[in-house]
Amino acid sequence: MSKSDKHDHNAAPMVDEISDFEVLEVAVRELCIEKGLFTQEDHNEWTEYMHTLGPLPAGRLVAKAWLDPEYKQLCIDDPVKASLEVGIDWINSMPSKFGTPSDYCNPRILVDTPTLKHVVVCTLCSCYPRPILGQSPEWYRTPNYRRRMVRWPRQVLSEFGLQLPEDVEIRVADSNQKTRYVVMPIRPDGTEGWTEDQLTEIVTRDCLIGVALPRADRKADDKRPIHKAVHPYGH
Repeated sequence: MSKSDKHDHNAAPMVDEISDFEVLEVAVRELCIEKGLFTQEDHNEWTEYMHTLGPLPAGRLVAKAWLDPEYKQLCIDDPVKASLEVGIDWINSMPSKFGTPSDYCNPRILVDTPTLKHVVVCTLCSCYPRPILGQSPEWYRTPNYRRRMVRWPRQVLSEFGLQLPEDVEIRVADSNQKTRYVVMPIRPDGTEGWTEDQLTEIVTRDCLIGVALPRADRKADDKRPIHKAVHPYGH
C-alpha cells in the first residue's frame, strides 16, 4: 500500500469525548452493580423508562387547574395527590421501585399571578422534577443559566425572549434534592371555551420551568433568537 493510500485515523481518546461527571457515573454504576445494589438489567430498565417521560403530565395538570378552581387548590395544597390525576405517582410509578433518591421528593406548584412570575433553577447541580416533566433541557444544566438566573433573572428571561413589565415581580425558586418546582403560568387570552386537551397542548416545557409564557398560537417551544448576554458567565 502506497503512502497516499493510507488513512490517518487519529481518533480522540475516549477520555476526551466524555465529561468527568460521565466517567464518575460509569465508575459508580459499575461499583454498585459489583456490590449487588442493582443489576445491569435494572439500570437498563430505569434508563429506558426515564427516556419515555416528558412534560405532558405537567401540562395537563396546569390545564386542569385552569378549568377547575378546586383542582387548582389541590395542586397548591397537595401536589402529590394532584399528580395522581394526571397519571404521575411520585412514590410507586418508578420501575423496580429503585429510582434515585431525588426522584422521591416534595414537589411544589408555583402559581403565577398578573404581578408575580416564577422561574425555576437549580444552582447546585440540575435538580429537576423528572417524573412529571421528563428530562431537563441541556441549557437548564449549564453554569450560564444556573449562576446568572439568581443574580439577573430579568435579563436572563429577556434572553429567552420573555420581556416582563417592571411592575411584575420575578421570584426565582431554587430546586434541591428534597423539593422540586413546577410553574403554573397564567392562562393566556384567546383560549376561552377551550377543552382540557386543547389547553394542554400550549403548556410547553419552558412554560413549566418559567422561562416562557403560554400562547394560544404556540404548541411547542419555539426556536429563539440568540440575545447577547449583558452579564455573561465568567466575566
